[in-house]
Amino acid sequence: MAKRALISVSDKSGIDVFAKQLAELGVEIISTGGTAKLLKEKGIDVIGISDITGFPECLDGRVKTLHPNVHAGLLAMRDNPEHMKQLEELKVQTIDFVVVNLYPFKNTILKEGVTFAEAIENIDIGGPTMLRSAAKNFKDVAVITDPRDYDKVIEELKENGEVTYDTKLYLANKVFALTSYYDTLISDYLKKVRGDESFPENLTLAYDKAQDLRYGENPHQNAVFYKEITGTYGSLSTAKQLWGKELSYNNINDTNGALEILKDFAGETTVVAVKHSNPCGVASADNIYDAFLNCYNADPTSIFGGIIATNAVIDEATAEKMNEIFLEVVVAPGYTEGALKVFERKKNIRLLELEGIEFNDYRYETKKVLGGVLLQERDRKLYEKLEVVTDRAPSEKEMEDLIFGWKAVKNTKSNAISLAKDKILIANGPGQTSRIWALENAIKQANMPTQGAVLASDAFFPFDDCVEAAHAAGITAIIQPGGSTNDQASIDKCNEYGIAMIFTGTRHFKHS
Repeated sequence: MAKRALISVSDKSGIDVFAKQLAELGVEIISTGGTAKLLKEKGIDVIGISDITGFPECLDGRVKTLHPNVHAGLLAMRDNPEHMKQLEELKVQTIDFVVVNLYPFKNTILKEGVTFAEAIENIDIGGPTMLRSAAKNFKDVAVITDPRDYDKVIEELKENGEVTYDTKLYLANKVFALTSYYDTLISDYLKKVRGDESFPENLTLAYDKAQDLRYGENPHQNAVFYKEITGTYGSLSTAKQLWGKELSYNNINDTNGALEILKDFAGETTVVAVKHSNPCGVASADNIYDAFLNCYNADPTSIFGGIIATNAVIDEATAEKMNEIFLEVVVAPGYTEGALKVFERKKNIRLLELEGIEFNDYRYETKKVLGGVLLQERDRKLYEKLEVVTDRAPSEKEMEDLIFGWKAVKNTKSNAISLAKDKILIANGPGQTSRIWALENAIKQANMPTQGAVLASDAFFPFDDCVEAAHAAGITAIIQPGGSTNDQASIDKCNEYGIAMIFTGTRHFKHS
């Protein structure tokens, strides 16, 4: 008995060539709808699906392959005599190949102005059902979902007269990966339509591969970059690379960190410099040139080989200043023609253009841990309150710098201390196991005078030692969450030295 292939595809690229090759190898072709029409137009003999089921396609094509004559032919185990006997009694023939890809649900929901009815209509039912039936019985049925696998199947058929077990297992694995991804897209879409922001009882995630990376954090680690399907506006996955080598794992991670910081500075012309996921420079000014110059001057050492991100268009003069140092990545919402010509003098710099840098509407973030995934709401809340807890209130200028410093420390790895003055991050103390060490490191590495600066701490002071060190450095105002059982000691020490202190009621630990 001749082998049979059931072909029904939405993505018709290469399907006529593949079907013709199967036919030339003696495989009978069963097909449906638009696929059958195309194959007939290409001169390929096709058996209509209704000839197999004995039932007409109906309900605008919603029902055509959902029939025992199809699924019995797929699921029958060829080495099971009872199965084969039942097929003979039912006059059902086996189907040996399934070539199916699914309704374009993803492309549909990504279309501008798509209606809910359109999205629902593009939920494939028969396709996943056939794929799962064939994949379950992969030992006897080769199931192909990806046009890139057509050549491999034909090659093995020509060499061996059949598709090898290993290849059929590989193809079946792809089926369940595809149907899982497909169902996740649908589930996520319906959840979004319903406005449901709760944490799901069962978590499934759908991502598309954006690129293979040369390596991970270190050269001996392999890595890949995946991107979300929807809701990616203003994220690195939608950036357009204008110049330079491919982004590395560390480039992507650090650039994402720089963009996260910028989202807290919406409405202010700001430049952020990042090194190893921590801000080594942040400055806001009236124009991009001054913002970059202030950002650079605050720490001209750490910025070398770092990442620069800004929410302003980069002009030629600013590009010239940036080009004086080695930078891995520059990302901005735009560049003048003169700026682009300047940057193109350095072949290794990665130049990215990204719309929506200040867009900050993403709700969740995930972190993979060994054996599980952590899911949390993103830290979008700046503060609960601004409570003056000392005898002296901060001046207007100090308050501006306190808010600026608070935004910087919020995006610095804990334990973190940020020192700011004139809307410039003049020093940062990230990632210490002791808060006083974080402050001491910040004071020690400051490239600008700390006299008159303000201090931001991502969590409360357990002791008054940080106030002592701040006073010695000439710091005049402090912002911190408060909430320690020993708060009064720090408040008293601030009052002794005339330092203003603000409690925010919001902690900003950042552990990764």
